[in-house]
Amino acid sequence: MRPNHHHFSAFAYVVREGSFSAAAARLGVTQSTITQHVAKLEQDVGTQLLVRGRNGVRVTRTGQEFYELADKLVALDATIWEKLEGYASMKAGRIRVIANAPQPALRIIGRFNQLFPDVNIDFGLYDWTTATGMIRNRLADVGIITDAPLSEEWDRHVLQSTRYVAYLPATHVLATQDEVSLADLSAHTVILPETGSLTQRVVSAKARELGLSFPRKVCMTTFPVMCEAVLQGIGVAIFLRNSSLIVDGIVESRISELDAEHRTFLVATRDRAQLRLIREFTSAALSNMDPETECHDETSISYHTSP
Repeated sequence: MRPNHHHFSAFAYVVREGSFSAAAARLGVTQSTITQHVAKLEQDVGTQLLVRGRNGVRVTRTGQEFYELADKLVALDATIWEKLEGYASMKAGRIRVIANAPQPALRIIGRFNQLFPDVNIDFGLYDWTTATGMIRNRLADVGIITDAPLSEEWDRHVLQSTRYVAYLPATHVLATQDEVSLADLSAHTVILPETGSLTQRVVSAKARELGLSFPRKVCMTTFPVMCEAVLQGIGVAIFLRNSSLIVDGIVESRISELDAEHRTFLVATRDRAQLRLIREFTSAALSNMDPETECHDETSISYHTSP
């Protein structure tokens, strides 16, 4: 039996939005319509694609395979409608952006919002592992991710290059030093992002290499929370330089053993990257980019579009 386009679209939006009710609101139909479409698709496939639970829906293994196809169908459908109806005015639309640090994501979103104030933006901060997984599993339109892995299915654009630093309260005993060592920091409470973050991986690997440990360690969910913890005197945070605009009362010091540069990329799946909405977001991101980083990534493709 030939698959029904509406069944695939309903299924794709349930996965993308996280619930049947959210998918219905997104598509402008009733929840019962979405439920019927998904049920019919599951009937045609012959197995369950979604597991309903208190916290939303979970995709089964077969469901994940069909979701990748369904999401590509939705992206192609959006491309067709852009050409038929035109998104030239950019007076509508919605884009889901994820990142593993507030900056430069918020700066880019601010620029894009100035250009296209009528486009709705969903933004979320996640640890590195979750963020890369969401792009890989097509659960977000755009990711702004440090050290994003290479993938034949992704477009990548270098946005900036940065390194790890220690964030200290201005009154901290180490705050007068331009550079500190991990050994210096190990004598204090160290604040790190949660497990799954790139920072955890980098710092843990370097500590093992040096035979160091951090007897007093606190893990936080996001960088803004880490900054607040530093201001409250809980400890010293390790994170990428210039990750936030929070500067009052906080000092950045280089870490001697963490001198490697880490590049932040804008990434999107290749089919979504062709959408006008994503092209304009990419253009807004690259317009604020340091020119010296523009050609550093061999997989980058620059789009030149008019607002």
